[in-house]
Amino acid sequence: MTVFQAIVIAIVEGLTEFLPVSSTGHMVIVQALLGMEPTDFTKAYMVNIQFGAILSVVVLYWRRFMQSMDFYWKLFAAFIPAAIIGFALGDAIDLLLENVTVVAVALLVGGLVLLFVDRWFQPKGVEKVSYGRAFGIGLFQCLALVPGVSRSAATIIGGMGLGLTRKHAAEFSFFLAVPTMAAASGYKMLQSWRADPEIFAGDHLGLLLLGNAVAFVVAMLAIRGFVDFLTRHGFRAFGWYRIAVGLLLLVLIALGQDLSMA
Repeated sequence: MTVFQAIVIAIVEGLTEFLPVSSTGHMVIVQALLGMEPTDFTKAYMVNIQFGAILSVVVLYWRRFMQSMDFYWKLFAAFIPAAIIGFALGDAIDLLLENVTVVAVALLVGGLVLLFVDRWFQPKGVEKVSYGRAFGIGLFQCLALVPGVSRSAATIIGGMGLGLTRKHAAEFSFFLAVPTMAAASGYKMLQSWRADPEIFAGDHLGLLLLGNAVAFVVAMLAIRGFVDFLTRHGFRAFGWYRIAVGLLLLVLIALGQDLSMA
């Protein structure tokens, strides 16, 4: 992996991680366009730079993270469903990730859902997340275990379906990303290190630090812009975008492009 490739991947991660467009689908496309081989370090890098994106949420909303323990218990209630199912079905999920057609189809279907979600779910103006709503949003997050679904889309739609405003559903989605992504990424990183203790040594360490820094800055900008856009315009534009990306993936597959992340 070159420095240029590392920066491009980090920019894509920062832009797409918290948007309802599936960062996985974008990673697949960019990896193919850059001609990157799916080496062990490349796969570990794409997981590790999520930490930079996570940190952006903590920095932007640090006051919320300094609230009472009630805030953390609600995050825990929302985190539990995906943690249990993800741990139980980890191998099956990895197999789905290897099937890029699944990612493409999930992008298309998710895009169609986003075209109509503003009509289906009329928020009731609820701004407070109760324990029941937190757990319900956590159940919606389980849908994102299918690669291409988008964790952000699943949890925001879940929040809106439970009565939250777009803004508050989006913000809770950001908060929930911290324990969810930290646990998933940390587990994957530990697996990579156990398989090869030297995987993060030398130049690789420098690329990881650079990638996390870039993902952190870009994610901060993306989050600020996304909340404002979503509040004003809703999901429709993201729906059309997902459909376009899904179709692009299917075209690349049909042309024989190797998009495997395995």
